[in-house]
Amino acid sequence: MNDHSYYARLALETRDTKTIIRREALRLFAEKGYSAVSMRELADAVGMRQGGIYNHFAGKQALLVDLMCNHMDALLKVLETRLNDVLGPAKRLRAFAEHHVTYHLDFPNDVFLAYMEIRSLDDDNRRVIVELRDQYERTLRGILEDGVSAGVFHVPDAAVHARMLLSMMTGATVWFRDGGCLGRDDVVAFYLQGVLQSVGLTVEVP
Repeated sequence: MNDHSYYARLALETRDTKTIIRREALRLFAEKGYSAVSMRELADAVGMRQGGIYNHFAGKQALLVDLMCNHMDALLKVLETRLNDVLGPAKRLRAFAEHHVTYHLDFPNDVFLAYMEIRSLDDDNRRVIVELRDQYERTLRGILEDGVSAGVFHVPDAAVHARMLLSMMTGATVWFRDGGCLGRDDVVAFYLQGVLQSVGLTVEVP
């Protein structure tokens, strides 16, 4: 085996190990809460010595920030893709709402962590996550402001309305469970209808 292939394989193994650590950390943090999970417990869940975790993450705080940043980065990148080439505030609002509800239903543990454990971050890390959240919120606020300017939406305060919609749509992760009386598509459709009606639209945008 030449040096190039050896280091390529080593890099792949490192990424795989980090993925496993992230997966187990996300599960444990969501189930028990960040403060209740020790690095020893995480190491046991991964199946490695506790010191091995520190080869990939400087500590538990670094791991929490990594999980939150990955979540927000993915959320923003998928949103950018969904909104690409979508014109008009009504259609962009629909695309945003469908993205938000669908993504949050797909990744409830990430959502729980991003909202409930921001309190566990130190000041510098909290500012990083809050800026990413604000960037996401600004996108929705911009869509609402465009709709008001175009006379399409009836919203007295776009900033407040954006926060209201985000809270409402994110709430789907609290109660929705696969196998219930409503499927995911049904839930997305119900929330989409609520979002559109909240800005004064009575019919879905084709």
